[in-house]
Amino acid sequence: MVINRLDRRTFLRAAGVCIGLPLLDAMLPIGLRAEQKAEAASPKRLLLINKPLGLYGLNFFPVKAGKDYDAPRYLKPLKDHRSEFTVFSGTSHRGYPGGHHTEVAIFTGVAPEGVRFNDIRNTISLDQEVAAKLGGETRFPYLSLGTGSLSWNRKGVKLPMEERATRVFKSLFIDGTKEEIAREMQRIKDGESILDGVRDQAKSLSDSLGSADRQRLDLLLSSIREAEGRLKQDLAWVKKPKSKVTMKPPTDDYFNDLQMLERSAQWFDVVRLAFQTDSVRVVALSLWSHTRVNIEGVQIGHHDATHHGQDESKLKQLALIEEAEMKVFGEFLSKMKQAKENDKTLLDRTTTVLASNMGNASAHTCDNLPVLLAGGGFKHAGHVAFDRKDNKPLSNLFVRVLRQMGIEAEKFGSSMGSIDL
Repeated sequence: MVINRLDRRTFLRAAGVCIGLPLLDAMLPIGLRAEQKAEAASPKRLLLINKPLGLYGLNFFPVKAGKDYDAPRYLKPLKDHRSEFTVFSGTSHRGYPGGHHTEVAIFTGVAPEGVRFNDIRNTISLDQEVAAKLGGETRFPYLSLGTGSLSWNRKGVKLPMEERATRVFKSLFIDGTKEEIAREMQRIKDGESILDGVRDQAKSLSDSLGSADRQRLDLLLSSIREAEGRLKQDLAWVKKPKSKVTMKPPTDDYFNDLQMLERSAQWFDVVRLAFQTDSVRVVALSLWSHTRVNIEGVQIGHHDATHHGQDESKLKQLALIEEAEMKVFGEFLSKMKQAKENDKTLLDRTTTVLASNMGNASAHTCDNLPVLLAGGGFKHAGHVAFDRKDNKPLSNLFVRVLRQMGIEAEKFGSSMGSIDL
């Protein structure tokens, strides 16, 4: 029997409704073997992690480039995954001013003039760029987690982050009662009605406004369109049973920095389960602490330790904190590797970027950022070393990430090409 090949853009149209077909065998290139078809149909995932207080460079960056490097202190906890990650030195968003406020642009790579203290003019973040293409097939198009400012829409408007793991777990894995479902459906309907009214009123105002006000109104209309998309996605999923997991629902959000390691581990468990159940494919996660951490040998706050001024005692305590953080991250990579999906692991399927907007938190500098890329099916290269005085744009790596996610991209943020990997 002759089977005609279908284009991926084929749609079903009826009664004015246009519905995209799911990925069918007829859409795959002719002659693909079964395992190749499974690979083509398998979802790709993205996890972006920011550590706003950085990582001490001498303990993070290998001295030697390439795969044959001696692991520095912070990479030793990742020894079981040495072939599954790449460390980059000599990358940054070039021209950024120093300071913690640059966190807002770590995953957008906006031009330097867009990062002004109390006057941020941002662009879309990497997670939102990917979610716009891949987020429509899961219960949630993306998750933005922790306390920070990582996610920004295409108009450069900051998106809220969820700081409670208890609430995220419930949204992902705990079915609502009939009454809760009914209330949720009513909330969605009310939201649609409100958005309809606001949009109509905004359009009626447009002709009477000046150009600057029309630009502000365009931002509002863009946000309304995004909210409408989310409401439609919510409505499609509200009656569907949620995935069941064996992890017990968390009861503590560990807001006390003394429990920073427990908080990070809990977030990693929730993210892993969200990916494993295909409840979401794009996550941005901010791992922050400020005060003292419950680690033996540490008597000062985390922020104080990062602002060490080369004080030996503070550097020693900082190393204990950051080494413990890398151990928790290593445990996450191990659990991702243990989770199988077809013939690959969840680690293989997930592009994970661990980075910081601070290159040297003690001096408040934003060059030579600590960057680690794990999993994702890349041909990992050990340590890729660029010029630490004339940095390679970090956005070049973001272009490469987009391409790995199956998204055609020539530019992102302030990129000047792509990084070969």
